[in-house]
Amino acid sequence: MNADGVVTALPRSDLRNLARRDLQIIGGMIGDGSRVLDIGCGDGALLDYLVHQKGVDGRGIELSQAGVNSCVAHGLSVIQGDADTDLAYYPDDAFDYVVLTRTLQATRNPRDVVSHLVRIGRHAVVSFTNFGHWRVRLKLLAQGRMPVVGDDGHSWHDTPNIHLCTIRDFSFMCDDLGLTVQRALSLSRHGAARELNSAGAAANIRGEEAIFLLTRE
Repeated sequence: MNADGVVTALPRSDLRNLARRDLQIIGGMIGDGSRVLDIGCGDGALLDYLVHQKGVDGRGIELSQAGVNSCVAHGLSVIQGDADTDLAYYPDDAFDYVVLTRTLQATRNPRDVVSHLVRIGRHAVVSFTNFGHWRVRLKLLAQGRMPVVGDDGHSWHDTPNIHLCTIRDFSFMCDDLGLTVQRALSLSRHGAARELNSAGAAANIRGEEAIFLLTRE
């Protein structure tokens, strides 16, 4: 919506018009014509791309009313909902892909949420900020202060993040849940993607963000 209150179209031409690098990569992971549930879909940028460019049957859940309004104004099928409480009502295998981007740390029960993702969808795609990155460690060590991470600019006292995790933390949780990691990538500050063959110390230090493609099998 612009300054005059007119709803402007979201970019739809190709993946490069998705402003966030994680969304570009996730958009490339989703199969054409698949059934997709985007949880915490924000303004609907990823969902809009998937619906109009990949022909998916796309649905979304968004906590903020502003985000829901933006999505609906662009013709997207999005409802207001909470990942912590509403996923339990979805049936098993209702979608081919369930997507959760930069939302996991804000959930009250991340383990339960991830369990629901792989129950509801044949595949789950999760992206999150890596709090094991070397910049995070250095700021905490050198300045003794909690770092501001990501691009939201939140300080420790107003951040929506309540469960901070690292790439290794998430990988170990997936092992505990018996999930298969089909693909995992780390992203640098400038958006360079690196395949993760393991959740070792080097991967945990280099990547500012991570993307995991998961299944139950």
